[in-house]
Amino acid sequence: MMLAYLAEHYNGEFIPLKEISERQDISKKYLEQIVPMFAGSDLLRAERGAQGGYMLGRSPDKISVGDILRITEGSLAPVDPDSCDIHSPEMAVMPVWNDLADTISDFLDGITLQDIADRQRESYANDYFI
Repeated sequence: MMLAYLAEHYNGEFIPLKEISERQDISKKYLEQIVPMFAGSDLLRAERGAQGGYMLGRSPDKISVGDILRITEGSLAPVDPDSCDIHSPEMAVMPVWNDLADTISDFLDGITLQDIADRQRESYANDYFI
């Protein structure tokens, strides 16, 4: 949700964590715990100081949900091939798990933060009051 918010407001300016917390109704302490996961990646840029905050490190159309999940969760594979004994019966179904892993990766890599931001804007446009 934090990265989706940054995608919606991607304009070259840093956004304070406090603003993200308030607008997304997410604890600032929780966000402070999440931010370090992205420290070594090019997905998030940070700036300290009065004009500081966070912004995406790449354009939202260049960041996929798969990119984010690989940083936060590690591998997207449902089964670790290294955990199977080559002589075990489970190895016979390993191609099924590999195909599933490919399908999951393709699906998640096909959705970008820009897609999510666009969907969010559409939902705002459909909310009107009289």
